Amino acid sequence: MKQKIVLGVQMNCQKCRRKALQVVAETDGVSFLGLEGENKERVVVIGDGVDAAKLVGRLKKKVGYTAIISVAPADS
Repeated sequence: MKQKIVLGVQMNCQKCRRKALQVVAETDGVSFLGLEGENKERVVVIGDGVDAAKLVGRLKKKVGYTAIISVAPADS
């Protein structure tokens, strides 16, 4: 089942954004990723079988502060 995960990631510069998107893109099961929010501070991930907790751990290690904002079934 596809799910939509919205993560709040502390991204202070363009390099941080690029690194966060790279980490998410390397994750198995991701079919879509993007940025949203007023300052592009949220990462949206849509995929099948994506483990949100592991993804948050990888982002915290590589980029910085990360929090899960929501996890919901993806609209088809």
